[in-house]
Parts: sequence; C-alpha cells; structure tokens
Amino acid sequence: MFALVDAVSFYASAEKVFDPAIRSKPVVVLTNNDGCICAICPIARKFNIPKFQPYFKVKDYLAKHNVVIRSSNYELYADLSEKMMNVIGRYCDNQYVYSIDESFLQFTGFKHLIDDWHEYGHQIRSAVWRETKLPVGVGFGTTPTLAKAANHAAKKLSGYNGVAIIDTESSRKEILAKMTVTDVWGIGRRLGRKLQLMNINTALDLSNCNARDMGRLFSVLVERTISELNGIQCLSWDEIKQAKKEIFSTRSFGKRIEDRDSLVSALTAHSTIVAKKLRQQNSLTKRIVIFAASSPHEAHYYKKSFLYDFPVATADTCVLAHAVSTVLPTLFKPGIRFYRCGVGAIDLETAQFKQSDMFNTSQDKPELMVCFDKINHRFGQGTLQLASEKSTEQWQMKRHFLSPHFTSCWQDIPKIRC
Repeated sequence: MFALVDAVSFYASAEKVFDPAIRSKPVVVLTNNDGCICAICPIARKFNIPKFQPYFKVKDYLAKHNVVIRSSNYELYADLSEKMMNVIGRYCDNQYVYSIDESFLQFTGFKHLIDDWHEYGHQIRSAVWRETKLPVGVGFGTTPTLAKAANHAAKKLSGYNGVAIIDTESSRKEILAKMTVTDVWGIGRRLGRKLQLMNINTALDLSNCNARDMGRLFSVLVERTISELNGIQCLSWDEIKQAKKEIFSTRSFGKRIEDRDSLVSALTAHSTIVAKKLRQQNSLTKRIVIFAASSPHEAHYYKKSFLYDFPVATADTCVLAHAVSTVLPTLFKPGIRFYRCGVGAIDLETAQFKQSDMFNTSQDKPELMVCFDKINHRFGQGTLQLASEKSTEQWQMKRHFLSPHFTSCWQDIPKIRC
C-alpha cells in the first residue's frame, strides 16, 4: 500500500500557522515580486479568485472582500515543510518527499500494525495538525498513481473529509469516475486536450483504454499511467525521484535595471543557484542558456538569449560565472530597462559517469565547491559569494506583503506574554 500526504494550499496555510488573527480569514499568496496569485486558501476560494491571475488585475476585488494578501515567504515555508515531513515520516518505513508539500509513503513493514487505513489516515492528519498546525489530505492506493488519485479525492471531492482509500475495484471506479482526465498524475493540459478529442474525459475512461495501444500512440509514460490506474505497479521510488533533466534559475527584478554591473550581478547569482542544484543531484552540464529581457508590456520589447557550450561538463560555480561574464557583452544593450533575466542548464549528465576529454582539461575545483557548500549550509545561504554576485536592492524581489520569518530570524521569533 502507498500513500500520498499533501498539504492543503500549503503557502496560504503556512501563513496562518503563526498568525491566529488570519486563520478564519481569506488569504492569498503572491509569486515573486508580488506578481501573480499562486496560493488560495479554502476560505478565499469561495470568492472564485482565479489562480495565477496578475495581482494588479484583481487588487480592487480582493480589497472589496477583505482578502489578506501575503508575499511568498520561502524561508518560513521551507522550515514548516521540514517539520511536516518529519512528522509524516514517523508513520511509515519508507518515505519520499516529492515536493515542498507532498510526501509519498510506503508501508512494507507496517502492514501488520494497521487494521483500519481510514483511521490511520486521520491519525496522520491529527498529528500533523497538532504539531505544525498545517491541514493535510491523505490518500491511500495500491500504486503511487492511485495514491495520488485518492489524495485528490480526499482534498477536493465531497464526502471524504480529508482521507480517501483506493483498495478495492469499487472504490477505484468510484473515485476515478469523479476525476477529469487532467486530474490524473502525469496528464497535462496539452495531452488532456488530445485525450478529450478521443472522448476520454475522465480518469476512469483513461483506465479503460488499452495501455499498450495508448503507449504506442503517445508515450511509455501514458502506458504506465494506465497500468497504474488499474492497480498494476509500474513506478518505483527511483523512477518517481529521478534527477531533473533541466535546471533553471530565473527571476524578474524588483526595479528595472539599466546598468551593466547590476545585470552581471543578477546573472551571476542565478548561475550560482544553478551550479548548487547541479551538485545537489550529482549532475554536470555541457550547455547553459543565459538570457535577459525587458518587460513585454513596455514599448520596444527586448529579449536576447545565448547558448554557451562548455568543452568539459561542469558543476563549478566559478566556471558558470565565467561563462556569464563572457556572454554579457552579447546580452547587454545600453538604454534597455531590463525586467527579467536567468540562467538554465539544459544539457545534463550524471557526474558518476563523467567522460574525460583528452584535449580539454576540466577547470572544476571540486574540493573548493565542497568547502563552499559546507560553509553556506552551516552559516546560511549567501555567507560565501562570488565578488560579482553581490546583490543590490534594484534586482532583489519586491515583497511588500511579507510576513515575519517566525522560525528563521531571531528578531521575528514569536513572543508569548503571560
């Protein structure tokens, strides 16, 4: 048996943990630079607020209904996520943290200890709420995909009250019949439109298709998804948590920038993030894309990107930063008010099977990078930086509605007066 435990509107719920005054109020959370709405709490959903709508378009509507606005507080979310995952991990013998608010569980050695899966799901929910004040949904299924479907039912379908189980043919058909095909894990909008043209509208319709035929028509992923929807396990832990094939770091600026130094600082910061993520998943990159652009809403829209190929695959921060400085004269244009920039590693390979080049020596300094990462992990990200990475207020994110860092900043630790 598998389970998926997923927080309800995690960002919005996290904002309510240390602020009881807004627990009964509608809350929405904005993306970087307070751009769009990325999280809507269940109370705010009653006002039919569209997700990912630009904030400026619905600002007056939100004010009319007294909706509480919060900027993304990533430091708080990361800390609460870790606490939540630690609680959940006590209830299984095999856990895989799938995202900041989702965790897959497997109960290989716990089966004889669990008599009632429904009751066990409520125990997990109660423990998470008691220790973190975060509401979660729990879905059980005989495959990871069915566990994901059960979690969807637990959170979004009426009658399940936070816990759903797919362990019989009747429960499988009942839940899948109530899910649209795009609600299925791994079926996106584009693929969903193609399936709907074939009169495949629900998850149950998809499960009734011939897996092998659909695999030939679309992909092996669709074939596996159909098999999993029918209770045939095809996904292993390793396949669920496979390394990313591309790694990007992009961000729009808090204020428009027009000078060369600020642009190189921003791009270097992005290259540092990309390099760190490459090392975390033990990957190297042979090619990166570096881009910068003005706002598409301004006259004379400008966007330029450049592909940079490395002679030897790398994950070294200094090597990526050097690539940025090399490309900058191609990207920078005087008079342009830059709004956004980014760096992406798009041709990855595993460091475990690195192929050396007889004619090109690697410029990487792995011992230096190990030291670099250890110091930043111990004393906080940004303790060590490249000289060209120094941030300025110009390109830092706008977070006008930021809540305190209740768990990661001494000045913001909640004070209790008795």
